[in-house]
Amino acid sequence: MIRLIRYLFLLVLALVLVTLAMSNRDLVTLQLLPAEAETYLGMNWRLQVPLFLVIFAGMGLGLLIGFVWEYLREMRFRSTARKATKKAANLERELGRLKAKTQGPKDDVLALLEKPRG
Repeated sequence: MIRLIRYLFLLVLALVLVTLAMSNRDLVTLQLLPAEAETYLGMNWRLQVPLFLVIFAGMGLGLLIGFVWEYLREMRFRSTARKATKKAANLERELGRLKAKTQGPKDDVLALLEKPRG
């Protein structure tokens, strides 16, 4: 059921994007600098592209910036989680060694199951 809803959502999204692209096919001019700066610097960089490409490129650039921003923001949480996981594994190994030293298993089957991992 969830798969059907996902495919339906993707179909509606594709229809909306195709409709947006078809209705915004007019050419627009993109300039690197304002006209006054172009004459002053002697650079004349202009590009004519369809408006829907500008819209889609803006959405894609916004997504990319958001993903990078979120990755950098969560980096410290991932680092803390990695350290905590490593510490927990070390403590589990130490606990297993201490159990084996002090108690020792009373049954051969339990000895195989409770054997320390490291």
